[in-house]
Amino acid sequence: MTLNKPLSLRIARLALLPLAAMTLSHATFAAPAAGKKSPYHDYFYFLGEMNKASTVMVIENKIVPPDLGKKIVSAVDQVIKNGDLPGAKRPSDYLQYEPLILAIAGPDGSRMHSGRSRQDILSTNRRLMQRERALDLMEAMNKSKTEVLELAEKNLDTIVPAYTNGVQAQPTTFAHYLLAFSSAFGRDSTRLQEAYARLNLSPLGAGALGTSSFPVDRRRLAELLGFDGPIENSYDAAQLGALDQGVELVGLCSNAALTIGILMQDFHTQYHQPYPWIMIREGRLTGTSSIMPQKRNPYGLNVLRLQASEIVGGAMTFQIEAHNVSPGMPDYKRDQVEQTLELTSNAFIKLADLLDNLVIDKDRALQEVDADYSTTTELADILQRDSDVPFRVGHHFASDLVTYGRTNKMKPADIPFDIVQKIYTEAVKKFDFERTQFPLTQEQYKKSLTAQNMLASSKGLGGPQRAEVERMLGVEKAKLAKDVEWLQQQRQKLAAASVKLDQAFYKLGK
Repeated sequence: MTLNKPLSLRIARLALLPLAAMTLSHATFAAPAAGKKSPYHDYFYFLGEMNKASTVMVIENKIVPPDLGKKIVSAVDQVIKNGDLPGAKRPSDYLQYEPLILAIAGPDGSRMHSGRSRQDILSTNRRLMQRERALDLMEAMNKSKTEVLELAEKNLDTIVPAYTNGVQAQPTTFAHYLLAFSSAFGRDSTRLQEAYARLNLSPLGAGALGTSSFPVDRRRLAELLGFDGPIENSYDAAQLGALDQGVELVGLCSNAALTIGILMQDFHTQYHQPYPWIMIREGRLTGTSSIMPQKRNPYGLNVLRLQASEIVGGAMTFQIEAHNVSPGMPDYKRDQVEQTLELTSNAFIKLADLLDNLVIDKDRALQEVDADYSTTTELADILQRDSDVPFRVGHHFASDLVTYGRTNKMKPADIPFDIVQKIYTEAVKKFDFERTQFPLTQEQYKKSLTAQNMLASSKGLGGPQRAEVERMLGVEKAKLAKDVEWLQQQRQKLAAASVKLDQAFYKLGK
């Protein structure tokens, strides 16, 4: 028998194979070309892997005698090789796959199928395909988080406006803002790792739902296919697990997409302004109008925002398809989960590309802050902290100050100091506050309204003060390093398991 490539070459190829998603890195935002080959293994490939594992198990457990086992090994190997030929058929249904084995090994070739059903085969196939895509999703998440942290590190002192209810609320730094998203995406990474632990369990050998009278070693099947173990209850393994596991996976994809969508909406708001402080570098991620020469349409934002919506829609589609069906129906055993995982991976790759092409105008961002009254919270805080003015009294004064400034079209720093003093005196009278004289000097007042002072004065855990932002940046980098290490470990485990499967399989064919 002619065996496959040397094991050293095979493990190298397998170790690199899951990196296929990296070919999408910095890709254009255009739709994939029609007929483009998927970077993922297909049903036929995984049927071959399952057939190799089942062949090893039935021989080891004396369900099939060694001499017949050699014949089955040869047939399974030949079918896999035939399917790899250009233009060859690669059936995805086991009932269409098995005749290819029987044509070589005769009816005895079906003994390899002992204790199996299309039910547990399909449930296993789903997990094998989802496992591949889940790891690619982790890689894409790591890549985008790397870009987030690099951008944050470059903007530790970039002061920007932050918004609540769609209105400028308080100043922060762009680094502080980005680290919030890094933290949210970090939770997505944690959810994915937790989901992967439940995903990487094997249904194979459960039969249709109740196992069989053959001494099928389900733990051995799981080991050979790189699973961490079997799903214990055979009914759950063959019939229920695909439902809740699918819901969990598309749910975490939807959650991540919602966060991406929020980020895109924030960025896109800048494009409503004549002079945005966030722009996309002109090129392949921007577009022009067919009639308006001044337009620089944020193509990258538009596509990614839409894709985030499609991910949420894909998650809902799976849940609707799976809703209200009896166990054993094929509704929740189709490829909607894989599609959603792929779309989410691609969205994170797009996000990394977009972040790498952002242009941040620091001066313009600070102008935006200085043009509004988002530092008046600190003014009220200073009055309480330094002059013992109750916060609500100081808050009321600051609010009256804002009303006056906006009514007279003045920036905070432009309001004459004597007017500030008068507004204070009138404001505190409403509270019967005895000390009616404004307690700050002109210099103290002006300093209180600067964004730099407000940020430097922040003391709370997780706030925008530079020392705290630098600390959080270090924490996020450490988390990312652990995520990268986790991914590497999972891929190494799968590569090693694949090599061991081939070693056990081809050894039995000698």
